[in-house]
Amino acid sequence: MDTPPGALCRLDHIPDGTAVAVDAVLPDGPENLILLRDGEDARAWINVCPHAGRRLDWAPGQFLISRGTLICAVHGAGFRTGDGLCVGGPCRGQSLRAVPVRVERGVVWLAES
Repeated sequence: MDTPPGALCRLDHIPDGTAVAVDAVLPDGPENLILLRDGEDARAWINVCPHAGRRLDWAPGQFLISRGTLICAVHGAGFRTGDGLCVGGPCRGQSLRAVPVRVERGVVWLAES
């Protein structure tokens, strides 16, 4: 089944416990998002490390996640997958910028903020 127009992606296109990069148009303009699947739920953040302002993926759309921590490919900062808080590295205590999403019938959508 294809992704409906306006949706971010189908939940089953993301293996559980992993993340993908998706493009979205937010109120402030277009952004690349980290979209993480957690069972039947999803979380999203803007794909920008607060330390250096660079993307976190090590290759386009590919993220390193280890033991509940999303690792920035540039400087190794570690962000908790539950809330985006940096728990190790050069930006400890800062957070990824969360983007509200919702899952409806297996499809991930931007949520009203």
